[in-house]
Amino acid sequence: MVELFGEVATLKQIISELREEIARLKGLKGRPDIKPSAMDKATEPSKPADKEKRRGRGRVMPRVSVEEKVIKAEIPPGCHFKGYESFLVQDLVISARATCYQRERWVTPDGRTILAPLPEGIEGHFGPELRRFVLMQYHQGQSTLPRLLVLLRSVGVSISKRQLVRLLNDNHEGFIAEAQDVLRAGLATSSWVTVDDTGARHAGKDGFCTQIGNEWFPWFRTRSSKSRVNFLDLLRAGHTDYVLNDAAYVYMREHSLPAASIALLAAGPQTRFADQATWMAHLDRRGFNALKVTLEPVRVATEGALWGSVQAHEFLCDAVVLSDDAGQFNIGQHALCWVHAERLVHKLDTFNDRHRAAQTRVRGLIWDFYADLEAYQLKPGKRRAQALRTRFDRIFLRRTGFATLDRLLARLHTNKAELLMVLDRPEIPLHTNGSENDIRCYVTRRKVSAGTRSETGRDCRDAFLSLAKTCDKLGIAVWDYFGSRFKVVGHAIIQPLDHYVRARLRPA
Repeated sequence: MVELFGEVATLKQIISELREEIARLKGLKGRPDIKPSAMDKATEPSKPADKEKRRGRGRVMPRVSVEEKVIKAEIPPGCHFKGYESFLVQDLVISARATCYQRERWVTPDGRTILAPLPEGIEGHFGPELRRFVLMQYHQGQSTLPRLLVLLRSVGVSISKRQLVRLLNDNHEGFIAEAQDVLRAGLATSSWVTVDDTGARHAGKDGFCTQIGNEWFPWFRTRSSKSRVNFLDLLRAGHTDYVLNDAAYVYMREHSLPAASIALLAAGPQTRFADQATWMAHLDRRGFNALKVTLEPVRVATEGALWGSVQAHEFLCDAVVLSDDAGQFNIGQHALCWVHAERLVHKLDTFNDRHRAAQTRVRGLIWDFYADLEAYQLKPGKRRAQALRTRFDRIFLRRTGFATLDRLLARLHTNKAELLMVLDRPEIPLHTNGSENDIRCYVTRRKVSAGTRSETGRDCRDAFLSLAKTCDKLGIAVWDYFGSRFKVVGHAIIQPLDHYVRARLRPA
């Protein structure tokens, strides 16, 4: 019986392989065989055969003061005391506490009322410890609102769902402003940033969350669009002005805005416009809405003025923007992610053994080239850079006999300057894995709690996720950060996070 089952399983496997081969011969798509890219793993040095002895976890050092208690032992007569044997136990005490403050009230001779002030950190009817616990559990702990409500009630807190929502959303303008300051610090002092976006749901409509960051900060913002105008608006970091300067005119010329249209803009005396309404009125006076050309002059001019505003505020002046080749991110000095480029070759459909052999050969060449780029970052040089550029041409201009692969390689070759930006700027990464990791917390929040309803809720979610992730990257405990902001008794002093970002990113 066992032999029959084995033969049946073997025959099923053969039939499945034959069906896939027939589908390939007919030009049909078989079962997809998509595996994760192994580029980074393929370039890692091989591990030695003899594994080192695993190190122990080391001594446990609590972050709180240790209380010592002596435990007496029952001993028979004649014993000799030999000291103590330490046994460390960490515990957590969660309990609700309610305090009714009896505030003295006095009336002065002239009729004024003097009321004793509340202790520092008390705002509203919920204390600072409760407020920081709620924010940390919801945003860093990724808890849902119903579960958080059940937890609070189970420990004795009398709170309604509406009150909990207010704790999460109300009176957090300071946190939103601090997240904005973190972005400004990062854009002003970074030599590179990585960017990405993901789907987001707000007010019952589909939208997009854009991530901007690097190794020391991330920043998130949810909008209904992911156009280039939206991305440039985000790069202004809260500023609302439109600026016509050299950077704006260069952008317009690079994006093929007619010289006559640029001359119309340059002819006016006004170069800075306070907001969108003022800018659109200026374009209307200049006759841009009446222009009958294939190119959208209003859009290109608006993008140029936005880029001029970014440069005027000294954001991304010499920084590289690294992306996954999404068109809206192609701004200024732009570099591309090698992992996404290789993934196109990896996911290419093949139809016979010759195609598969060509694909495997090209992927191997790309992996080897990627490894040499990593080595170049450690020891850059002009001669090595020139050799790598020549080698890039040999890889991406080759003819493999697989027409689809050849077209893909030719298309990747047109991105040579962006893929080889690392040769001029060795400090930038070769991939956008940092953005992928950063934006994962937003994706988790989206899966746990779906979308947001109000604009305040959306802004708070973006701000708190940005701040919590920034704290993680800076090595600051989120619990200490909230304790400092809510002035919890005995809290650690945490400066505004943009100070730490500027200190980390400012060149020595």
